[in-house]
Amino acid sequence: MIAERKDDHVRLAVEQQRGHSGPSQFDEVSFVHHALAGIDRADVSLRTRFAGIEWPVPLYINAMTGGSARTGVINRDLAIAARETGVPIATGSMSAYFKDPSSADTFDVMRRENPDGFIMANVNANATVEQARRAVGLLRADALQIHLNTVQETVMPEGDRSFASWGPRIEDIAAGVDVPVIVKEVGFGLSRETVATLQKLGVAVADVGGRGGTNFARIENGRRAVADYAYLDDWGQSTPACLLDAQDSGIPLLASGGVRHPLDVARSLALGAVAVGGSGEFLRTLLDGGVPALVARITTWLDQVTALMTALGARTPAELARCDVLVHGGLRDFCADRGIDTRRTATRSGSPRTTHRTTASL
Repeated sequence: MIAERKDDHVRLAVEQQRGHSGPSQFDEVSFVHHALAGIDRADVSLRTRFAGIEWPVPLYINAMTGGSARTGVINRDLAIAARETGVPIATGSMSAYFKDPSSADTFDVMRRENPDGFIMANVNANATVEQARRAVGLLRADALQIHLNTVQETVMPEGDRSFASWGPRIEDIAAGVDVPVIVKEVGFGLSRETVATLQKLGVAVADVGGRGGTNFARIENGRRAVADYAYLDDWGQSTPACLLDAQDSGIPLLASGGVRHPLDVARSLALGAVAVGGSGEFLRTLLDGGVPALVARITTWLDQVTALMTALGARTPAELARCDVLVHGGLRDFCADRGIDTRRTATRSGSPRTTHRTTASL
């Protein structure tokens, strides 16, 4: 039954990606163009550092799948693409492994195919410390993701209905494993209040996992005998909204959810993310064109993120957070209601000409 559900998730997620053409709040974020801000491409580095972690690029393949024969093949191919491009990667939820240890190879294939890469194991917030350690050990994982998915579980016919223990479990796991713990939403976003709570629980990094990408409420509704949860299709906050909401939280933020192209990557970094994750777009590319197509897609994204940073005058991903960014439309309304001053992001760069002279004189 678990394997069948995992295969259903992949099928329905890809169907969403192929049919998705709706609006995105990423398009309500734009850079102020400074014509003299550009720098030399040779001076741009994609390396990013946060919470004791160092990645060669600010892009990662986020958690997707595992637990069935088909999803094991997908994980193998994702791991090969990660190995060939140098991007970090996360496995999907390992709950299936805890219930059926024979599914282990659908997850640890990632380490076999990518022996030197940065790999994140993934568990749900019901996991025990012992299970979290097993997940890390199976993959020799460099970090552990814990995913939050109350809305998905609510719509899922066989989903969990008890969530009160999640906070204490996260705290126990964060204290009980010897790798950094990353808590992520699965597509409904993290509010600044949630991020602040995660920091108190000892979590190292928060992945905001905002609305706009794969919609698991819609996926689980499609698995029901009667699709009676359609009113939850627009639940949650978008990734840009989450980044703006939690920008002063004091904990590193990863951005995922609805990332469509390199400009969305640059926008996310400019809104304060330390790195950006893709899943649905990468999965669709893999299933349509195989590993070569995914390697080409990731390579192109990294090349174009470098090009955008060159034009914007950002030598590192962190420097993108100093670029002037305008917020429009419904996203601006969200910020107003949450007491976020968007004028700060629009006027934070200073003079490009002065910056260049100062740098040249050092």
